[in-house]
Amino acid sequence: MYDFIIIGAGIVGLATGVKLLEKFPNSKLLIIDKEDKIAKHQTGNNSGVIHSGIYYKPNSLKAVNCIKGYKMLVEFCNKHNIKYDICGKLIVACNEKEIKSLQSLYNRGVENGLEGIKIIDKKELNKIEPNVSGEKGIYVPQTGIIDYKEVSAKFKEIIENGNGKFVFNCEITDITNSDNFITVSNKILTYSTKFLITCCGLYSDKIAEITNKKVNFRIIPFRGEYYSLLENKKGIIKNLIYPVPDPLFPFLGVHFTRKITGEMEAGPNAVLALKKEGYRKTDFSFKDTFNIFVWKGFRKVVYKYWIYGFLEFYRSFNKRSFVKSLQKLVPKINGADLINGGSGVRAQACDDNGNLLDDFYFIENKNIIHVCNAPSPAATSSLAIGEFIVEKLEKIVLKS
Repeated sequence: MYDFIIIGAGIVGLATGVKLLEKFPNSKLLIIDKEDKIAKHQTGNNSGVIHSGIYYKPNSLKAVNCIKGYKMLVEFCNKHNIKYDICGKLIVACNEKEIKSLQSLYNRGVENGLEGIKIIDKKELNKIEPNVSGEKGIYVPQTGIIDYKEVSAKFKEIIENGNGKFVFNCEITDITNSDNFITVSNKILTYSTKFLITCCGLYSDKIAEITNKKVNFRIIPFRGEYYSLLENKKGIIKNLIYPVPDPLFPFLGVHFTRKITGEMEAGPNAVLALKKEGYRKTDFSFKDTFNIFVWKGFRKVVYKYWIYGFLEFYRSFNKRSFVKSLQKLVPKINGADLINGGSGVRAQACDDNGNLLDDFYFIENKNIIHVCNAPSPAATSSLAIGEFIVEKLEKIVLKS
């Protein structure tokens, strides 16, 4: 019998474990994952950006937890000597339409409490990034870079030092919630707990469905593909350059990111993945694809975004098109400068009305909390999300 069980050893599950042991230091905690190690999927395959919070709707869970989590993450890294670099980034507008959106984005950043952000002209853009092309931009000094796998490893160390335990290679297939305790099990093993938190990323819908038969969302997997700049071309970009995001499409667009390792990435796009863990273009699962296409919410998504979806697929298979998108920001880039990089798969929740959920989303069921939608900036926000979950659990504990 455990006091708490967490299913999912990505950065949100790990951060929640850290915060649980801070609040309840004498409790028994178990973290279970179907993989053979921590941070195998979204955490281990993201671009490693410390997000400022400029993009998110004021007072939303994303905005509140990103701003709070940013500060907590930086303090954590300073305490534990984890390398990071607050290098700042540019959001670049290339035409009049984007300039109008730029002002709205700036206003949102100010409303979210970001200090030091400023709208800059073409001359100032080129002073920061000599090879960028744009009419105006926003300079965001808070943005940084980090290796979230290193952060996750430190979380794991802290949990184990606090007598928390891990079980790997254990895919949970059943959850039973009785009056006194919860059991979670696979085909061989069963564990019992007083409180359960699930942080299952790409499988958050399937796990939530076990205890909530009428879940009104599905996870739609979107693969993000990257190119890497050749070693002798890294000097073209200094830090991070982003386009102005299209307000009608819930992704940020291809951009340039310097990683903490010194590598320079270009991307990602946002392509529908036909397998939940489909990191390659050729990856396909009949079951996953069937479940996506029969979901009525997805059919409504297709109706709303089919043009964007077609363009993303085209850009995925046509390097010239990908490069053209990058050249809008940095004209000096050409196809010969880029080699195939890695990819990641984003777990994006979609409701039955065809809305791609734009905020973090949780489902509570007695003494169970399901983290159902935690895409970017979840890594930046992880410690704040963990604290948010612990506050919810405290209320449940007081009632019980």
